[in-house]
Amino acid sequence: MIGAAGFMLIEGYHFLDALYMTVITISTIGYQEVRPLSNAGKVFNMLLIISSFATVAFALTRFSQSVYDGELNKFFKSRRLMKALNKLENHVIICGFGRNGQQAAKTFRQHNIDYVAIDNNPGHFKEVERKGIELLTIEGNAYDDEVLMQAGIERARAMLITLPVDADNVFVVLTARSLNEKLAIVSRANDNTAISKLKKAGADHVIIPDKIGGAHMAGLITRPDVIEFIEYLSGEHTTHNIGVIEINKIDGSVKTIRDVVSDVVVNVVGVKHPNGQFDVNPSLETGIEPLCKLFVLGKQDQINIIQEKFLNE
Repeated sequence: MIGAAGFMLIEGYHFLDALYMTVITISTIGYQEVRPLSNAGKVFNMLLIISSFATVAFALTRFSQSVYDGELNKFFKSRRLMKALNKLENHVIICGFGRNGQQAAKTFRQHNIDYVAIDNNPGHFKEVERKGIELLTIEGNAYDDEVLMQAGIERARAMLITLPVDADNVFVVLTARSLNEKLAIVSRANDNTAISKLKKAGADHVIIPDKIGGAHMAGLITRPDVIEFIEYLSGEHTTHNIGVIEINKIDGSVKTIRDVVSDVVVNVVGVKHPNGQFDVNPSLETGIEPLCKLFVLGKQDQINIIQEKFLNE
């Protein structure tokens, strides 16, 4: 409209000639002018060409940005997510990414455990992503078979269910157990009456957060130093940790705890025998056998050295 009006006012073109000149100029076709331009007409035409290029470039940029930030971005993000999920093995699935789920994820990151979070509220993911933390997330309902399959439930080692409604937790446990019988399932419960239902549905462990929170607060009164020491070991900034060494297979040269920890600096604070019996603060001469579990206190890299050795025996 501006171009046509300019040619009409400056050059005295009729409307059709002015519109024609504007179209061939903006489209950069380069046909010959309707008639030779005056100096004022040439200046106006140059300004029209420059402004046209700027307008088209701006429009293309905004269009490309909207496409990238919209559907195209979602497409590539979905592809990256699917590739990452397909590579996951022996990971943990967190169902519900509220306060409890986010705290569990923080602990998993400290121990370098892979996990994927499922929640039908994307705002829970954004709270963590705003802190610069990369997440593997799936937006959807955790009791949906397709969502759990997408999360790699068949390859997962465990599932953490932290939904606020007990009925939803029971349904998720039933669904997960039907898809993976070997999966370790830890579920949240909000009421004592839900514990038996969750265990019948297939949960291995059931936790009531309020009960644990109350016991922890009471412990800070009755045994403050012990609780503070445990919190220190569980913190982000300590290099020491309490870990579990699973003894899968051992050769004839490994008969006692001393044989297991002779090459590293860790303290063995307990043993769980295959029959389920616990030995607290065992001596280094305590005998071990396949399927024993050693509870040790030490640096995480030292614990990993022992675990890798006896997982590969």
